[in-house]
Order: sequence, then structure tokens, then C-alpha cells
Amino acid sequence: MTADHQTLALLLFSAFVAVTLGITTWVSRHRHGSAEEFYAGGRLFSPMENGFAIAGDYMSAASFLGISGLIALFGYDGLLYSVGFLVAWLVVLFLVAELVRNCGRFTLADVVAARMRERPVRIAAGTSSVTVSVLYLVAQMVGAGTLVALLLGGESEAAQAWTVIGVGALMVVYVSLGGMRATTWIQIVKAVLLMGGATALTVLVLLRFHGDFDQLLRTAAERSGHGDAFLAPGLKYGGDWVARFDFISLGLALVLGTAGLPHILSRFYTVPTARAARRSVVWSIGLIGGFYLMTIVLGFGAAAVVGPEAVRGSNAAGNTAVPLLALDLGGGADSTGGTVLFAVVAAIAFATILAVVAGITLASSASVAHDLYASLRRRRSKPRSEVAVARAAAVGIGMLAIGLGLLAKDLNVAFLVGLAFAVAASANLPVLLYSLFWRGFTTRGAVWSVYGGLVPSLVLVVLSPVVSGSADSLFPGLDFQVFPLQNPGLVSIPLGFLAGWLGTVLSAEPPDEARHAETEVRSLTGAGAV
Repeated sequence: MTADHQTLALLLFSAFVAVTLGITTWVSRHRHGSAEEFYAGGRLFSPMENGFAIAGDYMSAASFLGISGLIALFGYDGLLYSVGFLVAWLVVLFLVAELVRNCGRFTLADVVAARMRERPVRIAAGTSSVTVSVLYLVAQMVGAGTLVALLLGGESEAAQAWTVIGVGALMVVYVSLGGMRATTWIQIVKAVLLMGGATALTVLVLLRFHGDFDQLLRTAAERSGHGDAFLAPGLKYGGDWVARFDFISLGLALVLGTAGLPHILSRFYTVPTARAARRSVVWSIGLIGGFYLMTIVLGFGAAAVVGPEAVRGSNAAGNTAVPLLALDLGGGADSTGGTVLFAVVAAIAFATILAVVAGITLASSASVAHDLYASLRRRRSKPRSEVAVARAAAVGIGMLAIGLGLLAKDLNVAFLVGLAFAVAASANLPVLLYSLFWRGFTTRGAVWSVYGGLVPSLVLVVLSPVVSGSADSLFPGLDFQVFPLQNPGLVSIPLGFLAGWLGTVLSAEPPDEARHAETEVRSLTGAGAV
């Protein structure tokens, strides 16, 4: 990249960081220091504001950089991510949004603990929430490092490392000082920028092909080197039965995982009523649906305009497809238009990463303080402020995410998010659905459900080709691969549901019918909800 690209993009980065830090500083001066203010922003956001914030939280670096890159490299098979992320919102809307808002207070564990013995349930759900959040954070860190490495020439390992560290430091500042209110406004600003940038690029791609989407697809297929196979299933996931099962596993994880993501569930507590939570999801579906349709155009546009070989040459995982597409659409590397458009897209992607990591860090620090700390501290010890513990937890989680982000820097960000979704669908979704809909569910069933999905999903990832046994793995020099699939969802999601059922039927503790009835009325009517 030229010095002009670097200077302009860095100026835009700096402008967004300055604006978001300004928001955080302003909010920190008006905070009340209460847990409700820190975790839920005082529950003062309107459905439209929360809908934009949910969209900002959900449309991550995986969406903007990773999905378009996978479509540019693998054509039709990359579409699975766009379809899966979008369809997942129907599960959230119809099964969990309103019920979670009525039953919980700040975290997933609140919903489950409403009818169970609190301590074991909070420890299990809190552990799972932190694990999912850290996995999701790693994907955002990788996206940030890739973006700035491209900006500074594509080969700068030091720039990539310092970017990951810088993003980690900023997210700690956002969460520690501003809490949910600052995080929400950062996400709203980011959602507007991202939708504007994606719309502009989509229009430019369609103008390049005179509005003929068929010509766009034909050109992408020709430049891919695969011909019509680029537009048909099987290029990435159709080689053998293992690849096909991986396809099914990934689809299950994407569709079911959203309803178990802690940072998405926590957004339902920032509105005053359950009706507002439901309307928030409707707003977000409109925004998210439009965005994922545009990622299809951007992915095939990158294949047709830039070419898969150029994308792969810049970044093997395809994470730089959209910035390279913007550069070409603006007139090329030596043009003013190309420089400006590239810098704007890079800045929007960077803003996307900062907003998402703030939301995830807030949700995970809330789980540490509200669930784990409250359950594990000794009763005789003097309790520290829950908000103070959450702020300290944000620092620790930030440091962990930085370390893992540096380790996984060469993996595709959409693929990394797929792993996080698999763990969420395996550990969080079964216990959430059982708690909301199964009258006979018990505390042992809840604990077994969480660990029965969490432990197998993590073990299977460690024993998969993701970690060892191939040139693209985290440790290419080692080989302890046993599990053939890259995504564990096909095995671990059923195990999570099975473990919850087994724990319940083998439990000596009778289910609390009265508390279930109370929870059911509360979830359906909102009576007694916070």
C-alpha cells in the first residue's frame, strides 16, 4: 500500500477512536456506578436504538471481512456463512428474545438460575459464557491484525501484533469507563458506518457490471479458475464425506449458536420491556438481513474484480478481499479515488472490530462478576463492588484475548467465529431452551447440559485439523489430530442436549414445579420482570 493509503486510513482510524473515546468519557462522567447502569445502560434505550446496537454487535469482522473473503475464494460454499448468520436471527426472534428479557436481569445464568439452585448453575453458565466470549474475541483480534498488516504492506508481523495489543487496550478502556451505555452508542455509530460503507460498495460493484448480476457471477466463475463449479456446492465442503459432514456441522453451529451468544443475549436487558426487546430484534433483522445480502455481492464482486489469486496472495484466508475490492473500484492503487475508498473501508472495518470487542468484553466481564465472583467468593469475606470486579475482569479477559489473537493470526475470521458459535450452541442453547420450556428440568440437568456441551466441543476442537495435523493449522509442526471435522457442532450440540436430559432423569432432586410455573408466567407475560 502507498503512503497515501496509510496516512489517510490512519487518520480515519484515529478519528473514529477519538469519537468513541469521547463518547466513553462523556458517559463515564454521568454514570451512577450501579450494576444496572454498568451492565444494562439503565434499560433506557428505545427499540430502534437497541436494534441498531444489536446489528452493530452482530455484524462483526467475520461478517465484513471473513464472509466476503470465503465467497471470493470458494464461491457458493462461502454463502453458507451469510445464510446461517441470517437464519439464526429467526431462532432468536421466535424462541428467546422476549422470554430472556422477562426471565433474566443481566446474564444468561440469570435465566437458568430463576428456577434452579443458583451456585452450581451460575458457575457452569458463567464459565461457558466467558469461554464463548473469548473465542469470539480472538476472531476480532485476528481481523484487526490482518487489516493493519495489509495497510502497512501486508508483511508486517510487528504491526499485526501491536494492532492486536492496541485493540485489546482500547476495549478495556471502553468497558471499564463507559459500561453498557458507551458500548451501545459505539455500536450504533459503527452500525450506521458499516451499512453506509457496504451499501456504497455494493452499488459500485453493480454499476461495474451495469446492474447485471448474472454477468457478475459469470465473470467471478471465469476468474476463479474453477468455472461453473465455483457457483455450485462442493468446492470447499464437497470433496468427500468428511467435508460434507463439516458443512452440516458448520450450518448447525451458525443457525443455533446465535441464541446462545452472551453478548447478544445481554442486549435484550437494555430496553425497558419485553415488547421493546421483540421490536429491537425486528429492527435488527431488517438491518442484518440487508447487510448479509450485500456480503454476497461483495464476495462475488471481489472474485470478479480482484480475482481469487490476488485475494489469496494478500491473505491466504481471504480476510482482505473487501479492502482490495474497494481499492480497485475506486480506480486502483495509484488513484485518489482508490486511496480514499480503501482508507474509508479499512476504517469502517476497524470501527467494526472495536465496537464488537467492546460488547463481547462487557458481556464476559459481567459473567465473571455477576455469576462467577458472586458464586465463588467466600461468604465470610468482605464483598467487593460487583462493578469493580467486572472492570478488573475486563482487563484479564483483554489480556487473554490478546495472547490468543496473536497465536491464531493466520486463520480466517469467519471460520474462527464458526467455532465460537459451535461452543455457544453446544453449551448455552440446550440449557437455555430446557430452562424455558421443560417443566421437569433440574439443577443437575442444567449443570450437565452446560458441561456436556462445553467440554466435548473444546476437546474436539483441540483434536481437530484446526489445531494440528495440517499446513493451515495453529501448530503445523505437530500432529495429534484425531477428530476429522473442523467444526465440532454436529457432535457437540446433540451431546449438550443429551447431557441435560440424562442429568435430569438421573437426578434424585425433584423438579421445582412451583418455581417453573412462576418462571413460565413471568416469561410469557412479563409479570415481575426487572
